[in-house]
Amino acid sequence: MRKVLLAVFVCSIAASAMAAAPEMTEDQKTLYFLGQAVSSKIKQFDFTPDETKFIIQGFSGALAGQAEALDEKVYGVKLNDYLKTKQDALVGKEKEKAKPFLEKMSKEAGAAKLASGVVYIPVKEGAGAAPKASDMVKVHYHGTFPDGKVFDSSVDRGTPAEFPLAGVIPCWTEGVQKMKVGGKAKLVCPSDTAYGDQGAGGAIPGGATLVFDVELLEIVKETPPAPAAPKAAKPAAKKEAPKAVKPSEKK
Repeated sequence: MRKVLLAVFVCSIAASAMAAAPEMTEDQKTLYFLGQAVSSKIKQFDFTPDETKFIIQGFSGALAGQAEALDEKVYGVKLNDYLKTKQDALVGKEKEKAKPFLEKMSKEAGAAKLASGVVYIPVKEGAGAAPKASDMVKVHYHGTFPDGKVFDSSVDRGTPAEFPLAGVIPCWTEGVQKMKVGGKAKLVCPSDTAYGDQGAGGAIPGGATLVFDVELLEIVKETPPAPAAPKAAKPAAKKEAPKAVKPSEKK
């Protein structure tokens, strides 16, 4: 039920924010930012204005102590089913929308469509070694949706990224292994090779196809552990002084 209240809270804030005066105090701006931050949690469901109306009604009624009492056990399950239905529909829509784009990109000059569905397009051939799946790599990348909207970019941040190829999305694990150090390539990643039907937080919707412009800067070599310091030699045991020989007893 906590998720229900969260959704209602978000929509209520959004409605109030739209009616707010342009000039806000710092506290009001802080609350406005809270609305923006929390809204990202349910933005992926793409509620219609009619759906939003009932969400706001539920929130307002509960806040005023006038809401109709609904069985949490019953409507908690119904809510999960409702959201899953909406999510499945949105995922299907994303995948259908991406099909013409994937087909177009697979026909670009030099493009290779891999068995996984990833489209690999070389941009600049590198002269160095090619990484293995077990390697750590340093790269620059620029990630966009098919419409060109940027969702993440080390290029824009101005700082290369380092990560193990075995610990990233399948599209990267497969595609970057085809590159050589110093090379550049474009990776077009169907959702099944990216973040799947779940997406990634509020930034990447479920079912989304992603495009990455990648430059392989380096295969990062692991620094070998420093050799252990030699153990201090134990001081040699002192030799016992030879016992004095007693003179022969006089007869």
